[in-house]
Amino acid sequence: MKLQSQLFKVISMCTIALFLFIAPFANHADAASGIKSTQVISAAKKVMGTNYVYGGTTTKGFDCSGFVGYVYKKVGVKLPRTTKAMYSTGKKVSKKNLKAGDVVFFNTSGKGVSHAGIYIGKGKFVHSSSSKGVSVAKINDPYYWGSKYIGAKRVAKVASK
Repeated sequence: MKLQSQLFKVISMCTIALFLFIAPFANHADAASGIKSTQVISAAKKVMGTNYVYGGTTTKGFDCSGFVGYVYKKVGVKLPRTTKAMYSTGKKVSKKNLKAGDVVFFNTSGKGVSHAGIYIGKGKFVHSSSSKGVSVAKINDPYYWGSKYIGAKRVAKVASK
């Protein structure tokens, strides 16, 4: 009986240790539920006009993924730090099925995913642009964004307004 008790303790501790090791690598797509699209959009709009800063993750300045991560953190969802890592999380969403709160991705460098923003509905997304800071753009802009679009991910369960 004493041996069984000790064995149970060892197995329990190993299970907990394994969970603590694996948890940080888990897909963050279902990190939160019950978030409303209005919460995501509101958090994004509160920092409109914030300057672009390469590597920025605060209201002192954002790069694109720093902005997306900041907004989602405000509504309780932790996302990976880089655009490339964000693109590997969540559930793929077709362009025709975009909902406010989806993260949209672009190839602006010619080398795969390199820019991200948050879809806010009606063909628009908010992002941190190197030329305009946090601002709104049209996802199908024929002069730039339309041809750069590469996909979207639903990174949390966001309910429409």
